Amino acid sequence: MSLFITDECINCDVCEPECPNDAISQGEEIYEINPNLCTQCVGHYDEPQCQQVCPVDCILIDETHPETQEQLMAKYHKIIAEK
Repeated sequence: MSLFITDECINCDVCEPECPNDAISQGEEIYEINPNLCTQCVGHYDEPQCQQVCPVDCILIDETHPETQEQLMAKYHKIIAEK
C-alpha cells in the first residue's frame, strides 16, 4: 500500500527530500504522496523514510490503495527502469 499525508501536516519540508521515488510533493495546502510512485521505500530501505523523519507522525498507510510486498517491489522495478 502506498502512504498518505494527513491534514495534520505542518509543512516542515523534511519528508520530500527523503523519498527515493520522488513521490512526495507540495500540494495546495500540505504535502501529498503520489500513490503511483510510493513503494513505502521497498527496494530502497527497510522502512519508509518519510515516516521516520516526520515530526508529527502524519504519514499513514493508505488503505484505499492496497498492495502486497510483491506488488510494491514490482512497482519499484518499474520506477527505476523509467529513470
